[in-house]
Amino acid sequence: MKENLSEEEMRHALFGTTITEVAPESHDLRIQSEQQQTSKARRAPTARSPKLRVTLSVTSQFEGKVETFIYEASTLSTLIAEQEAKAEAKKHKFRYFELVSIESI
Repeated sequence: MKENLSEEEMRHALFGTTITEVAPESHDLRIQSEQQQTSKARRAPTARSPKLRVTLSVTSQFEGKVETFIYEASTLSTLIAEQEAKAEAKKHKFRYFELVSIESI
């Protein structure tokens, strides 16, 4: 018996008949240059950081004229946002603070 059999000889040995089937032609799926689509330029997504809006009632004198001070902090921590808002109010010469609200934006 031959050690190196061809594919047809192996098929004939296994199945007994030699039926030659023609494989269907595969279409050329490559994209030609006139078929290529150009994508539109996209804007780079802007990274949105979490923000909190801190509202304080502030005065520069004890029991003086009360003003509303709004500060937007780029953090999720309400404690840090409150501390940053108070530090910013101190820069504007306010001495007395009362926290009104902290809201997520």
